Amino acid sequence: MFGSFMTNAWIVATMVAITAGIVGFFVVVRRAAFAAHVLPLGAFPGAAAASLLGVNELLGIVAFSALGVLGISQLQRWERREVATALWLAVALALGTLFLNMTRRYSQGVYALLFGEVFGIRSALIAPVAVLGAIAIAVTLLLFRPLLLDSLSPELGEAAGTGRGWIEFAFLAVLALCTATALPVVGALMVFSLMVGPASAARFLTDRPLLALTLSVVLSLATVWSAIALSYLSNWPVGFFVGALGGVFYAAGRLRHRGGPAPAR
Repeated sequence: MFGSFMTNAWIVATMVAITAGIVGFFVVVRRAAFAAHVLPLGAFPGAAAASLLGVNELLGIVAFSALGVLGISQLQRWERREVATALWLAVALALGTLFLNMTRRYSQGVYALLFGEVFGIRSALIAPVAVLGAIAIAVTLLLFRPLLLDSLSPELGEAAGTGRGWIEFAFLAVLALCTATALPVVGALMVFSLMVGPASAARFLTDRPLLALTLSVVLSLATVWSAIALSYLSNWPVGFFVGALGGVFYAAGRLRHRGGPAPAR
């Protein structure tokens, strides 16, 4: 489990968990779980496009993540946030279908990007994931106060001079970076589970923002580390354990909070 061939898995998964835990806190308080689900699904066709063009798949993921931010932001000018997000997903999946039809040799890569392939992480992926994760974390912490104020009280945020449009754009950009970081590790179908499950549990454990963010990171790390260990021992997919453990942590946090008032949102 701790042999040299597992080193990349532990290193990259730890970086992904820290990033997802921090960004996931704002996914929950901003009620943006749908966007956290759509951006990964809308980004994975970028890897197929990269394969078709003969470039690094991470470049394709980053490019489609950026397109997702621009597409959703533009569509939000005319539609509600959830409608704009769904419209981008429809466009991205249509393009993904086209690219996959044009590159038949990418079927195994698609499976890995949908469900994750943590045990097959290449050393060359460590540096890009570290850079993307560090940028996402730095921007999130830099914008912590305006993001939190806009999330909890948009009216108060505007009164304090926080422009809702640029805050929403900045949050989507951070979410896209987190997507690009996590997609090659846990897969598109589990990225949102990693961001939503631990962060939701943390919100039930405390109503103090900084403590909730810290607990979100701790629970995210516990989820990923446990998922890797259980997958190694059972030969079951890592994605299954990520989703299952996220649900378990949420249920535990909800039960602990049972009988008390719901956490502030």
